[in-house]
Parts: sequence; C-alpha cells; structure tokens
Amino acid sequence: MAGGAAVEAQCLSYAGCNFLRQRLVLATLSGRPLKIRKIRSKEEDPGLRDFEASFIRLIDKVTNGSRIEINQTGTTLYYQPGLLCGGSLEHDCCPSRGIGYYLEGLLCLAPFMKHPLKIVLRGVTNDQVDPSVDVLKATALPLLKKFGIDGESLEIKVMNCGYKSHSDGEDREAQKCRYSVRVSPQMANRMVESARGILNKFLPDIYIYTDHMKGVSSGKSPGFGMCLTAETINGSILSAELASNPQGQGAAVLPEELGQNCAKLLLEEVYRFSMPLLLFWAWLLSCPIAKACERTQLRIEFLRHLRSFFQIMFKIETKTAEEEHVGGEKVLMTCVGIGFCNLSKTIR
Repeated sequence: MAGGAAVEAQCLSYAGCNFLRQRLVLATLSGRPLKIRKIRSKEEDPGLRDFEASFIRLIDKVTNGSRIEINQTGTTLYYQPGLLCGGSLEHDCCPSRGIGYYLEGLLCLAPFMKHPLKIVLRGVTNDQVDPSVDVLKATALPLLKKFGIDGESLEIKVMNCGYKSHSDGEDREAQKCRYSVRVSPQMANRMVESARGILNKFLPDIYIYTDHMKGVSSGKSPGFGMCLTAETINGSILSAELASNPQGQGAAVLPEELGQNCAKLLLEEVYRFSMPLLLFWAWLLSCPIAKACERTQLRIEFLRHLRSFFQIMFKIETKTAEEEHVGGEKVLMTCVGIGFCNLSKTIR
C-alpha cells in the first residue's frame, strides 16, 4: 500500500491530447508515472487516435514491465514506464501518420536501452505532416554524433518507399535528397533545376542528387518530393522537405513549383536555425548550451515538461536583431544538463 501511494504521489497529471509523444518519452526516461485525462473529451469522436494508440504500443514494445491503462472511451491514459530494453523488433505504424512520427520518439529513447535497438518500421515514409526518414537521417543522426552517440550501427535505411495513400513502406533508415516514385524520372530533374534557380543565387556550390524508385521498392502510390539540407560552418545540419499530394487528395503540384518552394523553405530554416532535438540532448547530457532560436509553442511546452519531469530549467535572454546580425527578435537559451546515464545497459 505504501509503495502504491508513493508511485501515485510521483504521478504527473495532464489534460488534453497535446504533446502526447513528448510526455510519454519524458515519462519513460524519468521513470515517472503519467496520467492524461480529457483526451478530446469534448469532440464528436473522443479519445485517442489510431496513430497515438500505435505509438503507445511501440513504447510498450521497446520497454519491459510498462503498465498501460486506457479507459473504454480512450479519453484517459495511465502510463507507468518500465525498463527500456530494445533488441530486434518490428512495428506496423498507423498509415494516418508518417514513419517520422514514430522515429522521432525512438531517436530520443534508443541510446538508453539495455540492448541495441534494431527495429523495422512499416508504414508511410513520405507525407505532408511528419518529417520523412530522409530528413531525420540528414539532421538527427549528425546531431547525435555531436553528443558522442556514434558507431557503425548508428544508421537509418529505407528499404521500400510508401506514400500516403498506401502503407507499404518498410523502413529502417533513409537515404535520398530528391526522389520520384512511379512517375517519370524527369519529374526529379525538373525539381532540381527549379531549386537550383533559387539556391544558386546565394551559393554556387550546390549538389542535389536524384533517387528514382521503381519496381517493388517504389511501393504502390505515385508521387515525388524533395529533401534539401544545408551545413553551417560549425557543422550544424539544417533541412527542409516537401512532397506532392497523395493521388486524389488536394490540388496537383508541378515539380517546378515544389522545387522552388522547398528551396525557399530551406532558406527560411537557415534564417530560423533551430532544431528541437538539440534542446533534448542539451539538458540530458552534462554539457552547457547556448543557442538562439525563435519562440514557438512547441518548444515552450517542451521546456515546461523538462521542469516537471526532471526539474531542469533554461535561462532565457532576449537578443536583439543588431546583436544577432539578423532580422527579428531572438532568444538565447542556456542550461547545464543533468548528466543522464544509461542505467538500463548492463556493464560488462
């Protein structure tokens, strides 16, 4: 009875469906129980969505001893985290969200598992909502290496490509910059040419390669898209991506238009220069960080969650446009990490 009361006292309580992944990931790492109430309780279709339930099942797979309770309407979730185990696993992702939705959470948890994580994710590799596996490979993996998480086994591969209207993509890691699936290879060339027309105005040394998927590896749905990355002088990786609308959904987009818009998104990302995963690893490890970034609701809530789960706080200072030599107001965020260790891994 006393032990149950202690667990209940440590339990954090939230209301609503926002930031569900953040809360589950931080609860898993901190070992603190979590209760979320009133999940879409006022909507016509209340409760957890299918992709959220799929992410919860994924968390259950990579842990051992987790306790998950969901009421009949799906409006209340109780989660008591177990031990992060890892190992060789497979998971069928819900096709209503891209594989990037699930992979983002795994990238935060994988380094702290008892056994190396080797997982096959099946689902949609490219959509208009979540970051593609290509973007996560281009940005998240280099960031992990900067924090000392490296090795030959650290990789992500795309085995098959799956577009939004079908969920046959089988994923372990990404590798593309511009791609076309079940369409003419000229689509990719047209995207590259239009993107170069914008980027070459700022930098002549631009390299964009094409990846035309065909046969079994191309999946069942036609489409095309572009993933662009830029590396700063200090080794930080920025990225932007766009994909064509699923067949029969939304207005058709020309390859030239998509290439131009993707290039503009990359330039905007260079201007903003921010990556949420950086904040995650900054507080987690015992290293100080100072970074200018824009205020967004997502990051604000993430900082609040860090304070709730780990008692970590960032010092925030306003930076003027003159100080940063850029337009718009920025903030300088600094913190010292907690030196989080992988307690699940067996010492040999």
